[in-house]
Amino acid sequence: MQQYLITAYDYTDPEALQRRLAVRENHLAGARRLKATGNFLTGGAILDADGKMIGSMMVAQFATPEELAAWQRDEPYLTGRVWEKVDIRPFRMADV
Repeated sequence: MQQYLITAYDYTDPEALQRRLAVRENHLAGARRLKATGNFLTGGAILDADGKMIGSMMVAQFATPEELAAWQRDEPYLTGRVWEKVDIRPFRMADV
């Protein structure tokens, strides 16, 4: 499977944190499903200097580009307008 480094930064409008919190449980449930199928490798929230969530980082793997696209189509932080800027790059975890 191809691994991907996914780095995403939240919108910065006044309602951004509220949107994040509104869909957070659905986002985490999706990550748990990806973990159960072996697609989710690691990830978490990106924090600012005050500890406020401002984005997310994830390493995931998908067998096909179509599986990656399906994840993007259904990801609550994308459909819920939480992530404004998303960067997805091919990645290879070090075997350490």
